Amino acid sequence: MKLLFIVDPLAGLKPYKDSSVAMMRAAVARGHAVFAAEANQLHIASGIAHTTCVALEVRTDDDWYRVTQSDVYALKDFDAVVMRTDPPVDTDYLLATHLLGIAESNGARVLNRPAALRDFNEKLAILDFPQFVAPTLVSANAADIGRFLTEHQDIIVKPLTEMGGSGIFRLTQSDLNRNAILETLTQRGRRAIMAQRYLPEIKDGDKRILLIDGEVVPWALARIPLAGETRGNLAAGGTARAQPLSARDREIADTIAPWAKTRGIFLAGLDVIGDCLTEINVTSPTGFQEITAQTGYDVAAHFIAAIERIQLAEHSPG
Repeated sequence: MKLLFIVDPLAGLKPYKDSSVAMMRAAVARGHAVFAAEANQLHIASGIAHTTCVALEVRTDDDWYRVTQSDVYALKDFDAVVMRTDPPVDTDYLLATHLLGIAESNGARVLNRPAALRDFNEKLAILDFPQFVAPTLVSANAADIGRFLTEHQDIIVKPLTEMGGSGIFRLTQSDLNRNAILETLTQRGRRAIMAQRYLPEIKDGDKRILLIDGEVVPWALARIPLAGETRGNLAAGGTARAQPLSARDREIADTIAPWAKTRGIFLAGLDVIGDCLTEINVTSPTGFQEITAQTGYDVAAHFIAAIERIQLAEHSPG
């Protein structure tokens, strides 16, 4: 197969931890050709979505790639286009999904589907599953959030478009910076944010559970916060511990997996704290390398094998 990965600049990817690098290495190990492009290289010519991209020789060491060729291709000429650009989901990101939607109408297979990337906000998507969600409020109104805080005494507030723990704060009634934090996050009442009851189970980790083409990866990655920190995100200094799924983890994942698949979400990363679902990540879920290193379960190989199955099914007789 020919696989195109739409990623952030290659030089900035960390080969020891980046899931996109793991995917590319797994693809090459299974005999596939790997190409890479950035979202700003997408363009439309004569109604066909194209990109300038580079062909890669992918290696297993720290010097993990070498560019062997640069050229312009139509996206429909690849067997799959894997969208792995990190948030924020800003205007540039949304425009890229529109261009990828044109590629899809040309016949390209884009993972995740561009419409899914636009339609399913990673924070708001949890509201489709109220049975798994802690008390939650979405509002731009500081007074609404203040009443929510009074009711629950201890809450988490976070923006709806960021990643890696960016912009997440824990608020209590005694917090002297409460008003300033809410003014900043809501841009003085112009932008809705999410507030959730604080979950003390965060001390045991913010669990990342991966779904690949409707299948549940059997290991979760618990991201343990630093002492005195409320965020378990690895980008915020958390440490990673792979662990088997609990019965509740499995219930959540088994419920969401078919929902995700039918909506064109090939890869999703569920975030679970204690028994509560807190996010459904669809842009660029991570955790592949940490799970593989600690358990031997090759998540990236699972991901590429799932693409292979789709390709095989498409070309099977009948």
